[in-house]
Amino acid sequence: MCGRFTLTADVNAIQGAFPWLNVPGELQPRYNIAPSQPVAVVPNDGKSRLDYYVWGLIPSWAKDPSIGNRMINARAETLAEKPSFRTPFKRRRCLVLADGFYEWRKEANGGPKTPMYIRLESGEPFAFAGLWDQWNSPDGSMILSCTIITTEPNSLVERIHNRMPVILPEQAYSAWLEPIEQDPPELSQWLKPYPAAEMMAYPVSRQVNSPGNESPELVSPLH
Repeated sequence: MCGRFTLTADVNAIQGAFPWLNVPGELQPRYNIAPSQPVAVVPNDGKSRLDYYVWGLIPSWAKDPSIGNRMINARAETLAEKPSFRTPFKRRRCLVLADGFYEWRKEANGGPKTPMYIRLESGEPFAFAGLWDQWNSPDGSMILSCTIITTEPNSLVERIHNRMPVILPEQAYSAWLEPIEQDPPELSQWLKPYPAAEMMAYPVSRQVNSPGNESPELVSPLH
């Protein structure tokens, strides 16, 4: 499961990592992004632009938008089968921009779990594989929402958690963002663990446990 992540990079860093992307001039750094909050996405609508969708996918057919609270992650292994994700997997994919994420490590002594911050060794922004959908309310309003796809962990993350978010390599972006319907087996080739050798993880403050906390100190290594 991926339940918290960060996007602290400035506009220049994001533009450097995604040179083809239309990035707005101002971005607020986020150190503790939580479910139900707006997240930076690039939808496969052919416009190559950064937008903000609610984190927690609300299927177009849902009667109640609260279902999104249970849809923050989608397992790569069952995307083509689950009713909530089957159609978005074929037609409505997105990149979810990030530069790190948190997982909680169980301790041998049975004490409180330790929050771990996981990012690329390079420190550069990256993209989670995501799906999106549009929900229309009976009152005429609309909610655009998304979910982050997870897969089995690599050798770094498996010491912390039994799942990890799918981080897409750059060469997958164009296929993932094609605005046409695609064949699930073709897309599934990208849904695998990111190389552990290119990532790092370290313990951070338990302040991150509360989604109300938001500061650079949250990503500082514990001494």
